[in-house]
Amino acid sequence: MIQVTRLSGESYMVNGELIEFVEATPDTVITLTTGKKIVVKESVDEIVRRIIAYKQKIFTQAAILDSFFRKEV
Repeated sequence: MIQVTRLSGESYMVNGELIEFVEATPDTVITLTTGKKIVVKESVDEIVRRIIAYKQKIFTQAAILDSFFRKEV
């Protein structure tokens, strides 16, 4: 999940796996695979950084778990 801020200032979490694309129109609009669109304060570059950090965290945890379970077998 990544944290984003609506133009109203409300913060909430978005599932990074559901983001289909992000565009600047000039506001930043996140379109989800469900078709829902979210307008946020963060720039496109910031959203991309947050998605990358989210994915890195997932893959790091997966590698740690894989390593742990391989030792157990």
